[in-house]
Amino acid sequence: MRAFRAGLLAGCLLVGMCPPVMAEPVPSSRDVKKARQTVRERSKRLGETSARLATAQSRLGRLAAEVERLVEAYNGELVQLRRAEQANEQAKARLAAADAEVELARRDVALLAAETYGGAAMREPFLGILIDQGGTDGMLHRAGVLEHMSSERAAILARMRDAQEVATILRIQAANAYNAHRAATERARLAKIAATEAVARQRRDTKALRAREEHLQRKVDAARTRAQLLARRKAAAASLTGLVSRGSALGDVAANWALTQLGKPYVWAADGPETYDCSGLTMRAWEKVGVRLDHWTGTQWTSGPHVPLDQLRRGDLVFFGRVTDDPGTIHHVGIYVGRGQMVHAPQTGDVVRVASIYRGDLVGATRPR
Repeated sequence: MRAFRAGLLAGCLLVGMCPPVMAEPVPSSRDVKKARQTVRERSKRLGETSARLATAQSRLGRLAAEVERLVEAYNGELVQLRRAEQANEQAKARLAAADAEVELARRDVALLAAETYGGAAMREPFLGILIDQGGTDGMLHRAGVLEHMSSERAAILARMRDAQEVATILRIQAANAYNAHRAATERARLAKIAATEAVARQRRDTKALRAREEHLQRKVDAARTRAQLLARRKAAAASLTGLVSRGSALGDVAANWALTQLGKPYVWAADGPETYDCSGLTMRAWEKVGVRLDHWTGTQWTSGPHVPLDQLRRGDLVFFGRVTDDPGTIHHVGIYVGRGQMVHAPQTGDVVRVASIYRGDLVGATRPR
């Protein structure tokens, strides 16, 4: 009985020393209202900030498209300049050959003149006729010689005339080729100035816009839930998964090589090996499989058959801009690597990277050959 009382007393003392277990408080109506208000405010900030971010990104996109247009215009002028240089050199070579032919013909005419007016060779037939005492056979032979020599003189003079006419035509062509080369040189110079100025403007504007974009992106991220952030990061990582193929087709080889260039800086008018612009990267990718492309979106657009977007294969070139008779309206190109993704060299301040092909200015695709 004493033991029972002692245990009961100890239990009472122990209970008295332990704090009571408090139940989790039930939120009040005011707390619920406040929480709902916080969600609404965060959602509103997220929408406003996302809109400002989209505006900044849109401006960056327009700026990049204009610079790409000018850069590709410069690339196109370089292609035309190289062609003009080749045409000029070929015209000069043809003219030199024609002038040499004229000189040879002129020598023959000079020799003919010397023989006609002072040489013994032309006088001997006449003398023979005059002193001939051997009957009609000798006379007829000498008459035939004179006729033959007359036809030779006509042929020599005709050759001289023809050579001069050909040289005159080729001289005009050479002058036209020289003028075309000078014009192409001037267009390339002006295009380079325009591209240089555009890139300088882009660098200034992009620096400010990037800072604004990063600030807005941080605000957007802050308004997102952790689950949303993780999902976005997972999607970004997944975009690179499975893009490398073991296929041996030319397009697979070109696409796989392009993926090895990820992270290399964009530099306008560059074609590797450490820096690229958009058409320089695609040119080098297809060069790896023996297909020669110009460093210009204008001619890359016509480098093979056009491919429907729902039939794209790895290695196909995807183009952005507008389709008109002017190839300069196509200002950007990437190389398709599968799953709706491309490898491309985007713009000044960026690097070679993977991105979706589905942009508002996507105009079509070509399969080089």
